[in-house]
Amino acid sequence: MRKKIPSSASLQAFDAAARHGNFVRAAQELSLTEGAISRQIGRLEALLDCKLFDRVGSRVKLNPIGARYAHHVRETLERLERDTQYIMGMPEGSQSLDIAVLPTFSSRWLIPRLRGFSAMFSDITLNIAARTEPFILHGSGFDAVIHFEHSAWTGMRMQYLFQEHLLPVCHPALLTHDDVNRQLNALPRIHRPQNPDAWHHYAQESGIHLDNPAQGVRYDLHEMAIAAVIAGQGVALVPRMYVERELRCGTLVSPWPASHCLSKKFCLIKPIETAVNEAALEKFERWLLTEICMLNQLDAHE
Repeated sequence: MRKKIPSSASLQAFDAAARHGNFVRAAQELSLTEGAISRQIGRLEALLDCKLFDRVGSRVKLNPIGARYAHHVRETLERLERDTQYIMGMPEGSQSLDIAVLPTFSSRWLIPRLRGFSAMFSDITLNIAARTEPFILHGSGFDAVIHFEHSAWTGMRMQYLFQEHLLPVCHPALLTHDDVNRQLNALPRIHRPQNPDAWHHYAQESGIHLDNPAQGVRYDLHEMAIAAVIAGQGVALVPRMYVERELRCGTLVSPWPASHCLSKKFCLIKPIETAVNEAALEKFERWLLTEICMLNQLDAHE
């Protein structure tokens, strides 16, 4: 059965007329005549078997059906233009991967290492997008996801990467005396809304007394919490792998034990079906596992 898909000319004419609310301005934008715009929209309305505009004299105004359709058409045209520009910019014979990644993992760990990936696989263009919450991978446009273990990934192919452990970190200037446990209780605590009981669990696990574990400001991302800690605003529970550089150079300190109960498994999640970009994805996966293995070896020597 033939699909009912409007022509690109009809969609462009409709989008321009919807934005301007005027066929003349739409015609000027597309370098067409007003009659050509009117004919294209007439064909579109005939295909849809409904009116999209209310016509009042020489003016046109989207009706409710037209307004809804205009929103979807604009999104589709914008996405098609982005995809077209992207394909036009790809070298001949190259491959590409679109990977969704947690924002702080991307900025603090993955992206600083991608120069090595590009040196090894210069024919693969790696596109990174930030996603904070789990989502349905099928139909999302992503080749894979780096995220924590979650039921949303049920049925997908999953490669375990590492176990995330949180530890308290703060600016060294905030440690004013030797009793670091008492100091931890006195410092302003920084939280993440996604894990509101983290400090309560940490106090129970470590045996360090905290008068009010829930007290303190909240920041959405680990990246935000780390920025606040570097600025001397307090102490935060963050994954050690995100602050390795700051701990080594002394920008941040952590005289307290890391948590083992505040932990998440991170995985590379791939679609259940073999993807068009499977060969490139396999190379990325091998490189990723090698980088994580090197990180584990460094941690073991410390």
